[in-house]
Amino acid sequence: MKDFMSVELTVAPADSFWGKDVLVSFNAGVASIHLGDNSANLGAESALQVQRAARKLSNQGIAKVTLKGELWNTELRIAFDQGYYTAKEDQQACFGLDQVSSIEKKAFIDFQQASHWVRKTINTDAEEMYPLKLAQSAADLLLQLAPESITYKIIAGDDLLTHGFTGIHTVGRGSQHPPAMLQLDFNPTGDADAPVATALVGKGITFDSGGYSIKPSEPMTAMKSDMGGAATLTGALALAIRQGLNQRVQLFLCCAENMISSNAFKLGDIIKYKNDITVEVLNTDAEGRLVLADGLLAAEENSPQRLIDAATLTGAAKVALGRDYNAVFGFDQDFVNSLLAHAKAENEFAWQLPLEKWHQQQLPSSFADMANIHAGEGRAGASTAAAFLSRFVREDGQGWLHLDLAGSYQKVANDLWATGAKGHGIRTLAKTLLDA
Repeated sequence: MKDFMSVELTVAPADSFWGKDVLVSFNAGVASIHLGDNSANLGAESALQVQRAARKLSNQGIAKVTLKGELWNTELRIAFDQGYYTAKEDQQACFGLDQVSSIEKKAFIDFQQASHWVRKTINTDAEEMYPLKLAQSAADLLLQLAPESITYKIIAGDDLLTHGFTGIHTVGRGSQHPPAMLQLDFNPTGDADAPVATALVGKGITFDSGGYSIKPSEPMTAMKSDMGGAATLTGALALAIRQGLNQRVQLFLCCAENMISSNAFKLGDIIKYKNDITVEVLNTDAEGRLVLADGLLAAEENSPQRLIDAATLTGAAKVALGRDYNAVFGFDQDFVNSLLAHAKAENEFAWQLPLEKWHQQQLPSSFADMANIHAGEGRAGASTAAAFLSRFVREDGQGWLHLDLAGSYQKVANDLWATGAKGHGIRTLAKTLLDA
C-alpha cells in the first residue's frame, strides 16, 4: 500500500516549526493528527478534531489513506469517515478494521453503509432521483437487510387520489414524474397484529422549484436535497435494523417533484385532506408540509406508539440554527428530551425550538381551515410549520416529534463537511428507534 498515506493519532504536539496548535503535521508519508489536551478520553471533542483533520486531508487532494495506530476507536473512525467523504466518492480510505474486534468492525461498517447510502441518495441529481425512484430505492435498501420482515407498497400518480392522499398528488401533479407514497412495514416479531412501536414519515421532494412561488436560481441549485427527510429516515431505519431492531416500525415516504406547468397547483387552491381539514395554498414553495400531512394521516391510521416526521422543511430553521443543528419540535417534552439525549450520546447536534398550541392560530385563512404559511410580521416560520403538521397528528401531540433537518445538507463546504449531504441525524434516530 505504498500509494496510501498513513494517518495516525497522537497526543503529542507537533514540532514547533509547524506552527502553534497545529492539527495535522506530515513526516515521511505519515500524517499525524494532534489531539492535544482534549484527548483524555478520546470523546466528542476528539471526534470533532479528527473530522476536521480528515476534511483537511481531503481538501489537500490526498486520495488514499490508511488509519494506523492504537488510538483509533469506532467513534474516531466514524468521525474520520464523515470528514473525508466527498460527493464524488473518488477517495479511498482503509480504516484498519483488520486490527479490531468483530464488534467494533460491525459497528463501523453498519454506520458507514447507512451513512453513505443517505449521502449518495441526497447528492444524486433530480433527473435520476425522481419520486418513484426514491421510493423504490428506499424499499430496496431495507429489503436487502431484512427481506423476511418487510412488506411494502408504493401508491403513485392518480392512485393517490383513490386513497385520499390529496396533498402529495396536488404538489406533484405538475411534474412529468408522478408523485408517490412509499408505505413500508418492518415487522420482525412474526405477529401480524403486533403494535407499531414507531412510525416514521419523511418528506421526499426530489426537486423543489418552488412552483409558482418560484425560488431564485441560487437557492434552487441545492433543491435536489429537498428529499433529505425521506433519505435520513430510511438510513436511520437501515442502521437500526443492522444494530438489532426487534420492534415493529412503519415508514411512510411522501415523494413528489414540485414543478411549474399547466397542471401545477396554484396560489389560492384549496386542498381537502382525509381528516376533512382544508388548507388554502398561499405559497407553493411551502409544499413540504402539504405532502407530510398525508404521511402523518396514513401513519396515524395504525395507532403507532410514537410518531416521528423529518423534513428539510423551512429556511427559518437554518436561520435559527445554521447548518450545524437539526431542529426538534414537539408537545411531548419527555420524548423531545429523549431524542436530544440520544443526539448528545451519538455526537450529533440537535436543538429544540419552540412549539405551542397557539402557533396553530398563526395560519389563518379566509377560505379554508388554515393556510399553508403564517400570516403577519414576527411569526416564527419553523414553529408555524411544525404547528401546521400538528393538525394532522393525535390531538394532544403526545408521542409525536417533528425534525426540521437544517443540518442535513452543506451547501458550501466548511471545516467539518464537504459540500453536499451529511447524513447528520441518522445515529440519533437509530438510537431513538432502538430505545422505543
